Amino acid sequence: MKLPIITLLTDFGYRDHYVASMKGVILSIAPETIIVDISHGVPKQDILAAAYVLKSSYRYFPPGTIHVAVVDPGVGTNRRSIVLKTRNYVFVGPDNGVLALSAFEDGIEEARLIENRNLFRPDVSYTFHGRDIYAPVAAHIARGVPLSAVGPILEEEIHTPVFMEPQVRHGFMECKVFYVDDFGNVVLNATKRHLEAAGFKYGMSCSVTLKNQQTLAVRLLQSYGYSSEGEPLLLINSEGYLELAVNKGDAAKRFELAPNDSITVRLNSL
Repeated sequence: MKLPIITLLTDFGYRDHYVASMKGVILSIAPETIIVDISHGVPKQDILAAAYVLKSSYRYFPPGTIHVAVVDPGVGTNRRSIVLKTRNYVFVGPDNGVLALSAFEDGIEEARLIENRNLFRPDVSYTFHGRDIYAPVAAHIARGVPLSAVGPILEEEIHTPVFMEPQVRHGFMECKVFYVDDFGNVVLNATKRHLEAAGFKYGMSCSVTLKNQQTLAVRLLQSYGYSSEGEPLLLINSEGYLELAVNKGDAAKRFELAPNDSITVRLNSL
């Protein structure tokens, strides 16, 4: 018998009881469930960072996995709660954009509002829907409750996070910082597709202008080890996004970069 899998992604951290409470609720309803933590270290209330982390991990799980993402600064307000059935997965969480990048990539087949209170915990807190709504709903789905029992079809478009495309022309890209990982690598909103459209190739010399107008001379390389220790570089990361990094260093700290900062990348050969 194939055991159900539920993943959890939150900004709850690792100090408090919040994640354990969600797991307890899931196991009380569906004790055979395998629970996998994607991360609980997402920057607090950073929906776009959470969307990126989920998008970077969801598809490596077996088909049928239920992904629960709770980064929810609007908890307790009138923001919607949703379940999304895609080609291969089910996503559960608030309709604030945290699920959107992953669900659109896999292809949404069915979207429903979470409204059936019989699937919630008896007492629903205004401030902890992860425990009282999303965890039990995911557990009931894992036990085989049909999506039709969760709530009505969502007729409107789901909320999509603001994710600006970079400005691209030949030899030039104006980018935004999308995410900073735990190594201090700075992920930009340009993808491999944007790089190809702008004429960038591995080995090319580039100028990177930061928000404080500091300009770095870097090369676009395949990986960190192709640069000298402490040297900045550009690379295409494992998820296909452009990344500013420092070999064996912390680029975000060194260059004082944070999400939504602007970065301009130019080819030096032009």
